[in-house]
Amino acid sequence: MELLYYIDLLGTAVFAISGAMAAMRHNIDIFGSAFTGFVTAIGGGSLRDIFLNLRPVWVDDGNYLLAILAGVIVAICCTKTLYQLARTLSLFDALGIGFFTIVGVQKSLDYESSAIASVVLGLFSAVMGGVIRDTLMNETPLIFRKEIYATACLTGAILFAVLRYAGVSYNLNAALCVTVIVVIRLVSVKYRLSLPIVGG
Repeated sequence: MELLYYIDLLGTAVFAISGAMAAMRHNIDIFGSAFTGFVTAIGGGSLRDIFLNLRPVWVDDGNYLLAILAGVIVAICCTKTLYQLARTLSLFDALGIGFFTIVGVQKSLDYESSAIASVVLGLFSAVMGGVIRDTLMNETPLIFRKEIYATACLTGAILFAVLRYAGVSYNLNAALCVTVIVVIRLVSVKYRLSLPIVGG
């Protein structure tokens, strides 16, 4: 599916920007920032493909490496401009998890995974790159913080699977679900919304 391919490339570039910016925020040099952008971009998708018994897509398709390179270059060359925008890192992260969630669910369904497994793999696709990024930055991964992060991905993944089985066109379904994920994430950041702590 051509649109799915371009959404995956876009999500890869966006996550590369997110990873590189996170590294630069910690005063890491250009190589370290590029490496962090790379592992952030390929982490979730690679894990998804391994679970699906596939070679990670970036190994065979050089366009993914070009997308990562483009994302890293944008992050490095436009650092001041990006940081001047309100909550830029959160925006790129929200876009990344939105794109990767939908790609993960759709690709898993294409390879005949069950609906539940596809939702889980969509979640993994979205959050694992960020987990790797935050771990490298010696920070608690967002998924373990008191924030609405994985919940946004899970909501979008379930909605995507339901609408797909309901016969909604892929383009409309993808656009709607990415929007839902991004809006939930950004609203939760702006208003500092969180899920209740167990035992708290």
